[in-house]
Amino acid sequence: MEDQKEHLLREDRRLLGRLLGEVIREQVGPDMLERVERIRQTAVRFRREAEGKSELEQLLNALDPEQTLHVVRAFSFFSHLLNIAEDEQQHRRRRAYAQAGSPRRPGSLSSALDKVREARVSAEKLLGWFAHARVSPVLTAHPTEVQRQSILDTEREIARLLAQPQSAERDEAIHGEVLRLWLTAMLRGSRLAVPEEVANGIGYFRITFLTELPRLYAQFEQALKERYALEEAPELPPFLTVGTWIGGDRDGNPHVDAAVLRSAFAQQARLALTHYLEEANLLGKELGISDRIHPAPAPIAPLAARGDASPYRSHEPYRRAMTGIYARLAATAEALAQHHASPAPICEGAPYASAEELQSELQIVRTSLESQGAARLARGRLRTLQRKLNLFGFHLAPIDLRQSADVHEAAVSELLARAGVVEKYSSMQEEQRVDLLCRELAGPRPLRSPYLEYSELVEKELGILAAAAEGRRRYGARALPHYVISHCDSVSDLLEVGLLLREAGLVKPGAAAPLELDIIPLFESIADLEKCGDIVAAALALPLYAEWIRGRGNEQEVMLGYSDSNKDGGYLTSNWSLYKAAQSLLAVCKPRGVRLRLFHGRGGTIGRGGGPSFEAVLAQPLGTVDGALRLTEQGEVIASKYADPESGRRNLETLAAATLEASLARPPHHRSRERDMAIMESLSRRALEAYRKLVDAPGFVAYFRASTPIAEISELNIGSRPASRKAGESIADLRAIPWVFSWSQCRLMLPGWYGFGAAVEGWIEAREGRLEELREMHRAWPFWQTVLSNMDMVLAKTDLAIGSRYAELVPDAALREQTFARISQEWHRARRWLAAITAREELLADNPTLARSIRNRFPYLDPLNHLQVELLHRYRAGKDDRLLRIIHLTINGVAAGLRNSG
Repeated sequence: MEDQKEHLLREDRRLLGRLLGEVIREQVGPDMLERVERIRQTAVRFRREAEGKSELEQLLNALDPEQTLHVVRAFSFFSHLLNIAEDEQQHRRRRAYAQAGSPRRPGSLSSALDKVREARVSAEKLLGWFAHARVSPVLTAHPTEVQRQSILDTEREIARLLAQPQSAERDEAIHGEVLRLWLTAMLRGSRLAVPEEVANGIGYFRITFLTELPRLYAQFEQALKERYALEEAPELPPFLTVGTWIGGDRDGNPHVDAAVLRSAFAQQARLALTHYLEEANLLGKELGISDRIHPAPAPIAPLAARGDASPYRSHEPYRRAMTGIYARLAATAEALAQHHASPAPICEGAPYASAEELQSELQIVRTSLESQGAARLARGRLRTLQRKLNLFGFHLAPIDLRQSADVHEAAVSELLARAGVVEKYSSMQEEQRVDLLCRELAGPRPLRSPYLEYSELVEKELGILAAAAEGRRRYGARALPHYVISHCDSVSDLLEVGLLLREAGLVKPGAAAPLELDIIPLFESIADLEKCGDIVAAALALPLYAEWIRGRGNEQEVMLGYSDSNKDGGYLTSNWSLYKAAQSLLAVCKPRGVRLRLFHGRGGTIGRGGGPSFEAVLAQPLGTVDGALRLTEQGEVIASKYADPESGRRNLETLAAATLEASLARPPHHRSRERDMAIMESLSRRALEAYRKLVDAPGFVAYFRASTPIAEISELNIGSRPASRKAGESIADLRAIPWVFSWSQCRLMLPGWYGFGAAVEGWIEAREGRLEELREMHRAWPFWQTVLSNMDMVLAKTDLAIGSRYAELVPDAALREQTFARISQEWHRARRWLAAITAREELLADNPTLARSIRNRFPYLDPLNHLQVELLHRYRAGKDDRLLRIIHLTINGVAAGLRNSG
């Protein structure tokens, strides 16, 4: 069976490669196809036999600009098509699992439920867990998605066709789509505006979430019924939802304002309501049930009376009821999203005041059907529509607001000064700030006066909060439930947000639930992660803040930043600091009766917290998941996980299954926790020292900026946010995303491994412990297993030979040789000690599928990297916009080949 699936993958690769070759022949000519094929064969020979390097360089260096453009596009699209073939191969594996009746596929809900049953969790306890669980991936607009939406749409169609049985007609259709791909520009002509990013994010709801999430719930409920032998499948509450930052994330993005947020609300509502209108219209056609055959129950009569008055429908109460519901939905779409229903309603109806009001009318239809013995008719489209309404409401997806703590401080300082409360708030000590803010927040008096003028910053911050309050009134409280504070490092950072929320009526002193949004501190740097437990403890000790939390159901959400902590402290120290932070937060919240909900700010790459989600959840400290988990989905990861409905459903299932298993079926860590913690503490200290010695070394910033395409990446039109939060030449000023993206492009992947080898070697040499202890930790501790497994993958993707070519871009020879030598030595150390701990000499020895995938795609990456280096040489010698465009194409191609960017 495995050989057969591998054979199918090879056949798909050959088909897609052949069709791309034919398109190149048709569009550019046979000479170009021959040139591309010679380069490909030489690159493959170089990879397999370590021969042909000079020939490859000669072939590539001989290209003129136009030929270079075609070669870059050819190899980029080779990588894109290889990704499609591999994704289809993964789908085949999962289908084979299902057809073979294999319930224990890791990451599947069935497997998680089996483990929960083995842990002797009762059905009652499990259903109680679902009632309180909150699991949510959150889409962000972080600038790492280098692919255009047109490219993604075409690739989605190729994937759909590839999944069909082989035929001449299918292959011809794929040929047409490959031609469309070749004729589509790979790069955006201009930088995306935020409303366009909102539209792109909403596209995943249309493609995947609106259909697949309800289907997944039905799968959950059926599995629960079968595993626990229940009489009926339970109806689960909306424990698994999808959120978004797009349109509400202002941190470092000056383009997000009140108008953008209002546009995001309206765009999202438009899709939700349009979808509901389509479903309601189809339901009306399906429910042509006559009361002449069976009398209709009394509760349906008022709904029917409000609907179609045609005499032809007089004996069809359900159809009449649905026409009335459709009319009210049409009025709602007009009021909330400026959308005109098509077909137009045939009767009048007032807009629904809320999604709950619509739900109550659908429930009347459902219970009426059930009471007259037609329950089967209620289980189809009607039940699914009700499910969708529970999940998506009128808002489609909850939007988070996010802003940096320093912006809040500046706004609060100005408001306090203009109100005559205190002249220089920013110069006050933390204790004084907290006392002042608590006094101010005890009463309802706003600080803003309609008779005074304020700075642009204050007007913008208060404007977006007013838009948030308005959106909650129009679309429901679920439309905007969270406020994230970036760079949070004090209690006053939390209270400052409360003060700003009060100005918009979102904090109501004296109310039973004074705080209407969850205030979520985001701890990002190593120093902030170390003290996050103390900050939350100090906040919960304040009567004011404790009252806020009680009003929010005694739940405190805290966000942990993977990206900036990695840039700040390196791979090992970042992972360990995040682990300890989660433990410290649990130790603070649990004794106080506060439920901790962690929000993991993970990126796509290992250096930004990426890696397999299932293993990442199970690697969290014991007790820190407990049914409550949010995590960010960023950049190209969104497309790779959710652009295909089948992949989207599987990824959502994996996240839910991991949360369930980690909450109810995870065995305790059976080794000595104290000893393991001490070992990790020492390794982390040594790794941090090694990492900071590198990035703080004189000239390192100059090395980084010269040896990577960071400057050119900053000019890519891949998102609305700038590459840096503020002007500056230091690494600290740079966003973590382009930092990681740049190291990926030059194939060093440094953020995913640097410091590990020095840490282990120093620990062993200092005789602080034995290698066998690290091996035992690897056998027994999910956290350590995940750290090493992820690093194994990054080391396998690293190519020092390619990285050395990029080092040649550094003009200072001494700096170049010294810095690259240090990087090379540490890579070899990391590889050596990883092998010693895992007892595996080969990288990815336990993941042959991934190892084979990397081997297959390296020959397509090598020419792109070679050309990128040469083009960077030429471009930096004399700016030429045409060269920059080709450089951007190579960046696109390398990102596609590596299957991640930032």
